[in-house]
Amino acid sequence: MKYIKLLILFFIIQSCKGQPSKINGVSFVASGIPVNEKHVNPVVSVNANYAAVMPFGFIKDLKHPEIAHNTDRQWFGETRAGAKQYIETLRSKDIKIMIKPQIWVWRGEFTGYIKMETEEDWKTLEKSYSNFILEYASLAHEVSAEIFCIGTELEKFIENRPEYWANLILEIKKIYKGKLTYAANWDEFKRTPFWKDLDYIGVDAYFPVSESKTPTVEECLEGWKLHKQVIKEISDKQAKPVLFTEFGYRSVDYSGKEPWKSDRSMTGVNLEAQTNTTKALFDAFWKEEWFAGGFIWKWFHDYGKSGGVENTQFTPQNKPVEQLIKTHYAIYK
Repeated sequence: MKYIKLLILFFIIQSCKGQPSKINGVSFVASGIPVNEKHVNPVVSVNANYAAVMPFGFIKDLKHPEIAHNTDRQWFGETRAGAKQYIETLRSKDIKIMIKPQIWVWRGEFTGYIKMETEEDWKTLEKSYSNFILEYASLAHEVSAEIFCIGTELEKFIENRPEYWANLILEIKKIYKGKLTYAANWDEFKRTPFWKDLDYIGVDAYFPVSESKTPTVEECLEGWKLHKQVIKEISDKQAKPVLFTEFGYRSVDYSGKEPWKSDRSMTGVNLEAQTNTTKALFDAFWKEEWFAGGFIWKWFHDYGKSGGVENTQFTPQNKPVEQLIKTHYAIYK
């Protein structure tokens, strides 16, 4: 039986040779310690060729205009020094890098709702965000990161201050000369005004694709049809490739219904649901010429203690879906 499985895998890979290389990424989660070869080897083993490194800034609430970042009160991996150490260790294993600075609002409130109430506060937020993002644009230049993400799910900020964002992109380009993207939420990307100034249309791809408890691959492919059409239209209109800056599903019942949810009340482990939704996403997009690839959400440094068959969260680690990712990434490496 093992021989037959290996033979099937061999023929799958052989039949797909010649496929264009894609960005086969993992979202490498920051931790409190430096990482080493032991922590990076599982990234190599899953056939990833990219990792998103994610330093963080923190805001007290949705109306607070100041971002705290790169402080000694953060986890090591969330700081500039930590991000650089992670990048150097990943690079030692030939993993390419997207630097993706993110904001955390206290109590986990959605960053897309960050919105100031006064002009003074907007100006303060703009100055603070520029300090934050240009810090990491400088790091991206220093380490020659392949991709730099200028923000993640900040729709109200962008909607209310479009001129600021246009100028910010110009400032970033003075510092960093590589590829740029922005991580728009799945229901935001259609309205993002500055795709023409970036290299990739970045989407955090938590689109609803099935209302079934255990969605089948076929159901999810059907659920993708309308979303995929819109994504392709935006790609064509902007003449830019699409990059899934985040994608993935939890190993829970109804994983394809509201994939963005991290609700702790969802406790019904469903490994098949996670595997089927992920396979449908791969089948729908990775073969498309206009699609650049994506970053699975999310991958922890301590592989042996991450995920597992009783885990209900997004990580694919030590779950059946990990083998699917490994096989798929091998085809498009």
